[in-house]
Amino acid sequence: MNLNKIFIVGNLTRDPEVRALPSGQNVVNFAVATNRIWNKDGQKQQDTQYHNVVVFGRMADTCAKYLFKGKMVLVEGRIQNRSWDAPDGTKKYRTEIVAEGIQLGPRTGQETGAALSSSSTSRSAPSVAKTATPKEDKEEIPIIEQDSEEVNVSDIPF
Repeated sequence: MNLNKIFIVGNLTRDPEVRALPSGQNVVNFAVATNRIWNKDGQKQQDTQYHNVVVFGRMADTCAKYLFKGKMVLVEGRIQNRSWDAPDGTKKYRTEIVAEGIQLGPRTGQETGAALSSSSTSRSAPSVAKTATPKEDKEEIPIIEQDSEEVNVSDIPF
């Protein structure tokens, strides 16, 4: 059995780019940044990865309407590798996530009608804008450290 499934949660690095296929179906491209944080010798380490995401159909229309740079998003999909010949004769490669499901991140206090309409794509402003409390602005995501003890295979129930 083979499986090509990926889940990422991160923030958009740019506004979605909307294009139409020759069939008339919309396609949206955007990039998502994910961070990995860990401690090494008492020092906080961080690594950021950037993922190219492609969305087709009605889901693309929804992404174009509600997503913008900095917005948190959960992407469920599959990894796809593409290659093509560039005009200069070189071979180009791209790894991307073809989205099969998108879940919008939480609303923040900075998401007001003005922020939504400041993007290059047209978006409708939400009917009710939520304002952030000081607690929400300063809340940090806790770091969950991996236990260093090894798993005993005999403890696994299957």
